[in-house]
Amino acid sequence: MVHYIGLDVSLKQTSICVVDQVGSVVREGVVDSEPEAIAAFVRSKAPGAVRIGLETGPTATWLWSELKQLGLPVICIDARHARAVLKMHLLKNVGLVIGRAKFNVFAMRAEELIEDRPELIAVVGPLLKARQAIEQQTDDLDRQVLKLARYDAQVRRFMTVPGIGPITALCFKATIDDPTRFKRSRSVGAYVGLTTRRHASGEIDWTGRISKCGDAMLCSYLFEAAGVLLTRVPKWSALKAWGMRLAKRNGLRKATVAVARKLAVILHRRWMDRTEFNWSKKEVAA
Repeated sequence: MVHYIGLDVSLKQTSICVVDQVGSVVREGVVDSEPEAIAAFVRSKAPGAVRIGLETGPTATWLWSELKQLGLPVICIDARHARAVLKMHLLKNVGLVIGRAKFNVFAMRAEELIEDRPELIAVVGPLLKARQAIEQQTDDLDRQVLKLARYDAQVRRFMTVPGIGPITALCFKATIDDPTRFKRSRSVGAYVGLTTRRHASGEIDWTGRISKCGDAMLCSYLFEAAGVLLTRVPKWSALKAWGMRLAKRNGLRKATVAVARKLAVILHRRWMDRTEFNWSKKEVAA
């Protein structure tokens, strides 16, 4: 019999769902998140497996490589594709529309729609379980990040800067590592890749876009933090006022880049001085 298998992987255990050609669940089980344990389950419970789906995640590359070497027909599924499936286009095709729903309402509404449709339960049910498992893992990671931030004095000081949350603060500390590497705080902006390219030769003096030569993750986090500061932080600060003036003159995107660069400078200065963010005008000149 032809089988298709979905793997829901966590660091310790992996949930396995086996379905047949029409989407009916044949068998489910949980094993240790080890290639050998997964392979043993597949060979004993679903020897006719023609495809094994593995969603992208922290251990996806390792598991995919090991399962391939063990001769299993495993494929890696982009998490964005799985999310698209979970939007229930399948249900829309048969006239069932969830509508606008957030948090637990989404799953409750989906379960109501498929309650009397066994053919849909077989297909949508495992997806809802996978969605719930992913949400649980995301919540667990969020709690771990908050715990790390809470018990790190320097990260807490970073978070006094408007727009800076625990993830950006932790990323900045991990990326810079040693603040004394930089003699001037302004050098951090260039290190992160948030300074503009410039070419000067003879009569030519050309200024382009930012270099993006630094750490891509930290650069993106600082850009996001700058956007939060300019559009979502209600409290006034000289830094925000400066950024808003730039936005009116040069556009929001260029202003966001400039504020992101300024945030990198301010965070480094806070690290060197071991002080919290000062909401006075002196911050802009840091």
